[in-house]
Parts: sequence; C-alpha cells; structure tokens
Amino acid sequence: MLDAYGAENPIGDYETRFDLRDGWVDLTLEHRIQADALGVASAVMKHFNPLERTVSDRDLLNDLIDRALFLNSDEPDLAAGYYTPGGVGLVDLRVDSHADEGESRPSPAEITPLLLDWSNAKVLGEPDVRYLDLEAGPAVRVQAMLKSKRFLGFGSQLNEFIKYAVFPPGVEYFVVITATWRSMAESDSLVRVTDELVASMRQVPVNSQQG
Repeated sequence: MLDAYGAENPIGDYETRFDLRDGWVDLTLEHRIQADALGVASAVMKHFNPLERTVSDRDLLNDLIDRALFLNSDEPDLAAGYYTPGGVGLVDLRVDSHADEGESRPSPAEITPLLLDWSNAKVLGEPDVRYLDLEAGPAVRVQAMLKSKRFLGFGSQLNEFIKYAVFPPGVEYFVVITATWRSMAESDSLVRVTDELVASMRQVPVNSQQG
C-alpha cells in the first residue's frame, strides 16, 4: 500500500519514518474530527483491490473512520492499521514521541515498567521483555497479553500487545510504538509484521528528501 511514511516529530529537528507496506495503512489525522477521518478513510480505500475485498464498501469505510478517530486521541506522531487484502482490520498501531524538558532521557531499563502499565487493562502472565539494538537506536521491546473490561464494564476481553521504546542517538526524546490486536489465531503473523515495521524505523532530518 504505502511505501514510506514520515511521522512528523514535534521534538527537535528530526522526524521518524517507517515503511508502511504489505497491509499497513496510514490513518493519521491532522484534526481529530469526523470530516478529516472521512477524508483519510476514503483515500485509504483506494489502496484496496476490489477483486480481493471481502468487506463491503460501507463496512470498510466505517471501520477505517472509527479506527482513525480512536487511534488519534492525544495527537500521535503516527496512527496506522494493519488490514488483510480482504479489508479486515487486525492491528491498531500508534507512534508517540516523549521528552521532558530539563530532564535527562530515561534508559531502556527505566522505561520498561512504564511500557507494562496500562490504565484500563491488566497484563496477564509473564511478559516477554527484550533489549535490542535497532537501526534507529537502542530499544526495549515488551510483548504480553492484556485483559480489559468491555464497554460499560460488562465482561472482559483479551488483547495481545507489543510495545517498543526506541532511543535514537543524538536526541533527547524517545519514541514509543504500541501495537494491539485481538485475533489470537493470527498472532504469529501479526507479531512478525509489527516487528518488521519497527525494524524499518529511522530518524532523518526534517525536510530531508530521503525516503
């Protein structure tokens, strides 16, 4: 679908870029309003092959709109979804930059507990925690299951998530990538495509022509 995306970073003179392809779609909104979500969703729909789609125009459009509005709370650097060729949305993904003016940047080990802290859900079991060296910089990756309450508090639902905190060299901020999904039957493939997306992350100067 999209070959590359520059997640505009409001901190410093660099921006975060990813390769969005093989099912990933950009759902970032300039303004979190219905009209903008409709415009983005309508543009994204053009990337789907009608001959492969199993989801109706109306259902896909509504799903893209709802997902865009949901993911764009708190103005992320990037909001994206992962979809099958048939138009079924499987993964929600956000990219957020963090920096505290006047404070030193935390280390990967210091940030790990925060990656496992969810205000509306509980981590189940022992999380998989890994410390990595990515092209974009040192990183910590956590993966686990989540149990969260359903709407209005009736019952609960299980989700799986991966969070990365990436620490690009030479800057004061760090970047958090959060991916969540409910389709446990496809978990292995969703882990793979998420890890591949994060592996494509790079920091480039603002206004750079690099892809």
